[in-house]
Amino acid sequence: MRRTDFAYDLPVDLIAQHPPVKRAGGRLLHIPRAEPLQDLRFTDFPGLLKAGDLLVFNDTRVIPARVHGVKPTGGQVEILLERVLDGNRILAHVHASKPLRAEAPVALPGGVEARFVTRHDDLFELQLSAEPLAFFQQYGSMPLPPYIERNAELDDATRYQTVYAREPGAVAAPTAGLHFDDEILARCKAKGVESTFVTLHVGAGTFQNVRVDDLQQHRMHAERISVSAEACAAIAATKARGGRVVAVGTTVVRSLESAAQAGSLQPYEGETRLFITPGYRFRVVDALLTNFHLPESTLLMLVCAFGGFDEVMGAYRHAVAQRYRFFSYGDAMFLERR
Repeated sequence: MRRTDFAYDLPVDLIAQHPPVKRAGGRLLHIPRAEPLQDLRFTDFPGLLKAGDLLVFNDTRVIPARVHGVKPTGGQVEILLERVLDGNRILAHVHASKPLRAEAPVALPGGVEARFVTRHDDLFELQLSAEPLAFFQQYGSMPLPPYIERNAELDDATRYQTVYAREPGAVAAPTAGLHFDDEILARCKAKGVESTFVTLHVGAGTFQNVRVDDLQQHRMHAERISVSAEACAAIAATKARGGRVVAVGTTVVRSLESAAQAGSLQPYEGETRLFITPGYRFRVVDALLTNFHLPESTLLMLVCAFGGFDEVMGAYRHAVAQRYRFFSYGDAMFLERR
């Protein structure tokens, strides 16, 4: 398949610019296997689960990863953290009117300096004069996606973060999890649904466009994942009792399927560049809760691989016609593996 196969028309006013008033206040499009689409509310989600199912969440925590600095010439620089390396070094996306130079450090808030080291494709390696995580936690702002056309507000510090986030390292939220509040989690548990966690630190590369039409030529950005022995054991027990492994978000799908590339699910710690397109054979995940994704994006390609190309693209056309809210702060869809 080609990139343009995943195009669809989206009115700009359907791109959610703010979260719903309540976390679980959005809509939910259900794609049953052999029935018409169902227009629901997210509060209906626990009713789509069965006792013995397993919800798998991504517990990454979003770092306030965007800061602004000034070059010695007075030029403005925006730094968006991608990941922390060792020795106070970071990889970052940098926006500046002219290239950075090693001999001209960027002045950042709190008297911290960032010095250019080298380039890694689209990313800049920088050396900070302070411990990076502590610096960004104190001076950074939440890195809202580029399609949210406003500055981060105070409310975003909590709403662009899942209620179960605990492992700092992401610069974008695993957005399917944003719909869950304590009440929804309690209702799932009361129904006999179990839960476990994996970690995928979402990078800013998740918003990068696919630049080639031939999908076989696309190289995925790397993201760090951790799939524990406890998560693997919970999934094995679910499969043994006939329950479904329900991934909360595409990041969970990529984590679990990456950890199963040897043929069976195994604990895994490291990077993944797994690119899932139609024709991929899924090994672990049975059902998926996910938000609506950008046209021609790798995330939409993954969802089409999971739910069926015609079914998913038809569901997107339905969502546009029914004026669902799209992308990070938008509504969700629930589907089972085809």
